[in-house]
Amino acid sequence: MYEEQTFESIIKKALSLVPSNVDKRQGSVIYDALAPACAELAQMYISLDNLLNQTFADTAGREYLIKRAAERGLSPKQSSYAVMKGVFNINIPIGSRFSINNLIFSADEKIENGCYKLVCETKGTAGHRAFGNLLPLDNIEGLTYAVITDVIITGEDEETTENFRQRYFDSFNSLAFGGNKKDYIEKINSINGVGGCKIIPVFNGGGTVKIIIISSGYTTPSEEFIKEVKEITDPEKTTGNGDGFAPIGHKVTVVGVREYDINVNIELTYENGYELEDISEYVINEINDYMKELAAKWADSENTEIIAMRIGTNIFNINGIKAISSIIINNSDSFDNLILDIDYIPVMKELIINNYKVEVN
Repeated sequence: MYEEQTFESIIKKALSLVPSNVDKRQGSVIYDALAPACAELAQMYISLDNLLNQTFADTAGREYLIKRAAERGLSPKQSSYAVMKGVFNINIPIGSRFSINNLIFSADEKIENGCYKLVCETKGTAGHRAFGNLLPLDNIEGLTYAVITDVIITGEDEETTENFRQRYFDSFNSLAFGGNKKDYIEKINSINGVGGCKIIPVFNGGGTVKIIIISSGYTTPSEEFIKEVKEITDPEKTTGNGDGFAPIGHKVTVVGVREYDINVNIELTYENGYELEDISEYVINEINDYMKELAAKWADSENTEIIAMRIGTNIFNINGIKAISSIIINNSDSFDNLILDIDYIPVMKELIINNYKVEVN
């Protein structure tokens, strides 16, 4: 808005108001007297332009975007700690600490004999990617087996500025109020560990609500986490009483999105000098990335559709592939797409290339 208010334009205007019989050249008394004030005015216009940008959500920096969004009751998602399932050959003391992949986990709660909730001491997504043998940092007599086996609650990084900005604009699309769908979506998505949700009203008669959730890692959430979301939304012991954020009279069922096994059978022609082992890993990575992309979009899609031609496009540019003659998904016809039900995300379980089964895990 103030792009034309430069030092040069300001001093030119100021000098034009000085009588013509006065020396106005650079270095003259009048020029040197006006220059500092004009420089400050130019800087003021720069500051005004920046201030104006900070007042609008589409151009505001993070600090002022947070202040703007607070007017609608929105705040950025904070980073959180991953909670993993640890399995041991003995019962261990609560508070015992273990190391894996340069991360430290501490035993927070006993699930059952030899099985504990382990909380990562570092916030973010790295925690829920740690699987395998644990190294105890404390001396625990009789301990011979310590392994992380599963994710209970995924860790989250702090919400990025652009994701938060989009969430702010999305809040204007419909009004979140008193237990309507928008209200449920906003409140469920604000829970750390939730990557998205779908709301099905009146799924089992009046007053019933079904919530399908996906983890923040865009995978099937654990049963423990599903129970936690249920308690926050509508506690099981007092369901319908409004003791969670669900309104009085709403009986809420919370379930996790389910995995749908995807088998892909590809017929292709190799470039000269290439064989299966030269391209198989790249094909696996491309298809897995596509499945993850679909899972990430699950909450915003009516139904998830696996598009055979999209698989073909993704793998066609892999070095060593000359042509693709057929792509079959789950025994359908060649190049036919597959549409999943509302509560499924795709996970590749089997890959066959030119009649050879490739290990995908």
